[in-house]
Amino acid sequence: MDIDKGSTQADRSGGSPAGAGGSGTPGGGPRGSGSPIEFRLDAASGVPTYLQLVHQVEHALRLGYLKPGDQLPKVRDVVASLAINPNTVLKAYKELDIKGLAAGRPGQGTFIQATLSQVALPELAGLHKSLLGWLTTADAAGLDQDGIVALFTSALRDFHERRGGTGNRRVAAGAETEGAA
Repeated sequence: MDIDKGSTQADRSGGSPAGAGGSGTPGGGPRGSGSPIEFRLDAASGVPTYLQLVHQVEHALRLGYLKPGDQLPKVRDVVASLAINPNTVLKAYKELDIKGLAAGRPGQGTFIQATLSQVALPELAGLHKSLLGWLTTADAAGLDQDGIVALFTSALRDFHERRGGTGNRRVAAGAETEGAA
């Protein structure tokens, strides 16, 4: 996962999020603007930068880290911490606006407007514990991160096919990009 909740809230999705560098922020940079999310990039993922930002917001919404009213990091803070073009951040925020998930307020910033389906915290904690056990087993079997993502994505696809294609198709599609984001 490529989001960081900082030191004020534990990462409910599992241990330490990718890039949480001990200081509670990816890369150890300042959080800025009081936002409950900090973005990270994976240059090797092949996923466009703006989509990585969009996916991270969507993941944070699904896990309950972001809720309506929360402010996203200001464009200038994202630009400073990730060393990317401001237009990239604006494109991501526009995509979130088009999806109805966030909206800009002139002079104030960009705020979450809607949420995505979530799992209740107790269930999420149990699933997290089970998944950590599975990851430990996969690691002991010699799988690297890419192998784990590939196996999980394949199993998730098989699971949805066995269910007759019902269920949340966005989850299956998101899993393929999540490992890359």
